[in-house]
Amino acid sequence: MGICARSKLSTVCDTRTASQPSAKGPPMSAAPAARAGLPPNPAQQALERMGLRAEDFGAMTGPLGVTPRRTIHAQGTLKLHHYLPQTDELYRVPVLIVTSLVNQPYILDLVPGQSMVEFLLKRGYDVYLIEWGRPRREHRELTLEDHVLDRLPHCVERVLEHSGQSEVSLQGYCIGGLLSVLYAALHPQAPVRNLVCMAAPVNSDGLESLKAWMGEGFDAEALLVQHGNVPGDWVQNALRALRPFGKLAGSAGLLNQIDQPEVVRSHLRMGKWETDNLPFPGGVFRQMVRDFLRGNRLVAGTWEIGGRRIDLGSLRAPLLHLLAQDDHITPYASSRDLVRLAGSADKQEIVLKGGHVGLVAGRGAELRMWPALDGWLAPRSV
Repeated sequence: MGICARSKLSTVCDTRTASQPSAKGPPMSAAPAARAGLPPNPAQQALERMGLRAEDFGAMTGPLGVTPRRTIHAQGTLKLHHYLPQTDELYRVPVLIVTSLVNQPYILDLVPGQSMVEFLLKRGYDVYLIEWGRPRREHRELTLEDHVLDRLPHCVERVLEHSGQSEVSLQGYCIGGLLSVLYAALHPQAPVRNLVCMAAPVNSDGLESLKAWMGEGFDAEALLVQHGNVPGDWVQNALRALRPFGKLAGSAGLLNQIDQPEVVRSHLRMGKWETDNLPFPGGVFRQMVRDFLRGNRLVAGTWEIGGRRIDLGSLRAPLLHLLAQDDHITPYASSRDLVRLAGSADKQEIVLKGGHVGLVAGRGAELRMWPALDGWLAPRSV
């Protein structure tokens, strides 16, 4: 498959589990046994027919984010992980995954067989991942400058130092894709061999629901004064409000497949991740509401970070933007302008069936997105 012969890097495996659900704290509440005068819970009955007691529901997901890795760099809450290679030869250009600020990164590494990270490793890529971590109140002043002009550049430097290579492929998901774009646009001479974005928003006019909700009447400062950072449950509720009946519809659909253990497990894994949001750093939130959501300054070419104007036309690296046709979080209208405005000579947009989460995780991603990503990235990584 054209892999450049680069031997494995010796590394000590970190055998931690990124998320281990507790059997005593299940992600999906199980109704107690039927009490006098109340009908039995059909979901509980179905699961009990599978031999699963109520206290087993949480354990059904199993440990999440368990692909062996080692932390090679830390800065504040940020951790930079290197995953243990799984092939004898590696593509020359390492991959640095830039995750979202408000979501746990294990959506990209759920369980063996349902992990984009594992897929890339088995295809011969040398994979690194940025975990931004959970900001506390003392981190409320963190800004885009901290992330795009300081933390992300340091991670790129550390990946190059650790891998012994001179270039890196950036691969960002959702807000992580936006951060990757901002970094690459502000550093046109950076050692970025390829830029891959997955559902990255660039045009806030396409985020109609969020824009209506967080318009001029929304008091972002009052929220930040009270909490410092935007609480994780607030982020979760904001995302759920974009599709109010989505969770109900998903649960109702699950009842039709309740006799399929792996389907139930997959549903619980996704459910755990969807309710495990991270707080939004206060300073970044302020800038995103003012400059991106309300001002739409990125596509207008007037957004400045650290006194430097962001010009998407300054993007030069080969660019791939992977999108989901049914994405309600990053609708196509909010993401389609990236390829159009990028200055890259080699650029491509691929729209795939599925939604925002299904783009990167689950059976649909395994069949569609991951192979598309590999097919584009492989010849550009030698």
